Amino acid sequence: MSRKRRAFSAEYKAEVVKLVRDGDKSIGQVCRELDLTESAVRKWVAQGEVDAGRGPSGMLTSEEHEELRRLRREITQLRMEREVLKKATAFFVKEST
Repeated sequence: MSRKRRAFSAEYKAEVVKLVRDGDKSIGQVCRELDLTESAVRKWVAQGEVDAGRGPSGMLTSEEHEELRRLRREITQLRMEREVLKKATAFFVKEST
């Protein structure tokens, strides 16, 4: 049976990562106590390492991921606006001839 997808705040993820790093419990133990999946917590820990500057080179920090998402949304918006302007220009050229 599959689990329902849950969303967690950045603060909650940071607290879980802190528990894993600073505590004397394994990732598996923390996951069982908090009813989390190991794969998710392992990703959070790995991302925490990248954010702290200790991860592998070439990996994006959380801030860089957010900026990338924002820029992609902006590009999509600009492309839509450009299409509207193209259609409006074509319409007005057609009307003036």
